[in-house]
Amino acid sequence: MSWQQTLEQTVTGLGFDLVDLERSAGGLLRVTIDWPWDPASPQVRFVTVEDCETVTRQLQYLLEVENVDYKRLEVGSPGIDRPLRHETDFIRFTGEVIDVTLKAPIGDAAPAGMAANRKKFRGTLERSDDGASWQITWSDAPERKPGQRISKKAKPLPVQVLGFTLDEIREARLAPIVNFKGRGAPAATDLSDTNN
Repeated sequence: MSWQQTLEQTVTGLGFDLVDLERSAGGLLRVTIDWPWDPASPQVRFVTVEDCETVTRQLQYLLEVENVDYKRLEVGSPGIDRPLRHETDFIRFTGEVIDVTLKAPIGDAAPAGMAANRKKFRGTLERSDDGASWQITWSDAPERKPGQRISKKAKPLPVQVLGFTLDEIREARLAPIVNFKGRGAPAATDLSDTNN
């Protein structure tokens, strides 16, 4: 068994999923972990600093036993641009906006107005109708500002769809979309039952 497989077994034995394992030329060994996804539980768990410390301590022992040469070990969470590698990742993040880079340009499958040499796309991840492949959908319409008037003559731009299989993807990640305007309107509270 290779040290990578042993490392993955150690991470899963601690109750985490191994999202990514990267070894750089400078001796950096970067391990990305996340909590396993349970489709039956809507609760979202985030990896904490304490979780990373626990995994780091265990991996330091493991790497010493396996005699793996590295200068620095870095254990972290996947972040907002989490890579999608396995089919379970795609199932988990269905409905989210993702960035996809294909191995080969779309070529003749390119719709009118789109470059045939295009490989990178951003859209909402969906399961295709056949259930065997995936697709992303997007519209090239610019995002409207709040309160902006929409002309009655304006025609909506068509929705684009790109179908793909996991074998056609070079890289897929969650799109790092951040809203700096707050978390939205607070939930309305019912004050009618208070005894004042």
